[in-house]
Amino acid sequence: MDEEALTALAFGPDAGPADSIPRDGSPRQRLLAAIVLGARGRYAAAAELLDPLRRGRNPLTASLAASTLASHRRQLGAHVVARRLDGEALLAVGLRGVGERGAATAGGGPGLAGSGPGLAGGGPGLAGSGLAAAGSGSRGVGSGPAGTGADSPVPGSTSATTGSPPATASPSTSASQGSLVESTEDPDGLDLQGARADAFLGLAADNLALGRISAARRLAVRAAQADRRWRSTVRGGWVGAEIELAAGQPEAAVAPARLAYETAVARHARRHIVKSGIVLGVALLAAGQDGARELLVAAAADAEKYELDSLGWVADRVAADVDHDRAEEYRFRSRQVLHAVLRRADPCVMRIAHESPWVPIGPG
Repeated sequence: MDEEALTALAFGPDAGPADSIPRDGSPRQRLLAAIVLGARGRYAAAAELLDPLRRGRNPLTASLAASTLASHRRQLGAHVVARRLDGEALLAVGLRGVGERGAATAGGGPGLAGSGPGLAGGGPGLAGSGLAAAGSGSRGVGSGPAGTGADSPVPGSTSATTGSPPATASPSTSASQGSLVESTEDPDGLDLQGARADAFLGLAADNLALGRISAARRLAVRAAQADRRWRSTVRGGWVGAEIELAAGQPEAAVAPARLAYETAVARHARRHIVKSGIVLGVALLAAGQDGARELLVAAAADAEKYELDSLGWVADRVAADVDHDRAEEYRFRSRQVLHAVLRRADPCVMRIAHESPWVPIGPG
C-alpha cells in the first residue's frame, strides 16, 4: 500500500481492514499507518509505530507522532499522559510560527499564559479528547465536566507512553534541523503549521478534561492562529464545542460543532465526518434543537460499517440516548466494541482505562 492509499484511509473517504495496513515504509507512511490503526482501535499496534518516530531526529515527524499518540491515550481516558505527549509535540516544533498572530507565551495573553493552566504548572498535554464521556445526556461528549482529579496523577501514567523515555529535543535543537525549517505545506496539515495546531488543540482538550476551561479557551485560540486549514478547522470545532458544553453553554456549542461537521463533509473525510456527527449531535441534543437523532444514529452506523472502533463504542453509547427502541442493542454493542479495543491496547493503557471516570467499563 503506497502513501497515497494510506492518506486516503487516514483523511479521505476510503476504508479498509486494519489487518491490511502495512507496518513499514517511510516515516510518513508509518505515521499514516499509525493514524489508521488508531482510528480502528488498534492502539498497541499504532504505538509500536509511533514511539520510534517521536524519538527520531526529524522534529516535524516527532511532533506529529507525539500528538497522534496523545490522541490515542486520550481516547481511553489517559488525559494526564496525553498532556505530556502534546507538550512534547509542541516543544519539538516551537511555540510560534512565522505567520502566527497573538500574544507572547507569557504575561496573560491567549495560549500559554503564565498563570498555571496550559503548559505552565501542569506539564505538557489531539483534539476531541476522546469523547469518553459520551452517553451522559446534556453533558455530552468530549472531555466531560470538571472534577476529574485536576492535577492528581493518573495511576500507571509514568509508563503509559509504551515504556520509552520521551523525546528530549529542545526548541533550539529542533530549529537547527533542516527538516523543520524546510517542511512544505501539506493539504492535510502534516506540516509545521498543522503540527503546532495539533499540539495546541491537544493541550486544550486535556486542560478541559482537567477542569481548566479558561486555559482550554486560550490554547484553542493559539491553535486557530497556527493553522486555519480544513483539518485544524474540524478539530478546532470539536474542541470549541466541548469547551462550551463543559462551560454549561450548549447553545454556543452548536456553531463550532456544525462548522466541524460541514467542513468534514465538504472534504469527504470519513473518519472526521463520523466524529463531527457525534459532536454536533450531542451539541444539538444538549441545546434542545432538532437533528440530533439522525446524526447520532448515522454516526453509529458508519462507525460500524467502516470499522472505526475508536469512535464506534462512543457512537453507540450516545445513539442509545436518542433511539430508545434500540437502546439496549446500542449499549450492548458499545460494550462489545470497547472491550475489543481494550484487548488491542498495551497493558498500561488498559489499566488507565479501567481506572478512568471517562471510560464506562462494566459488565457485558
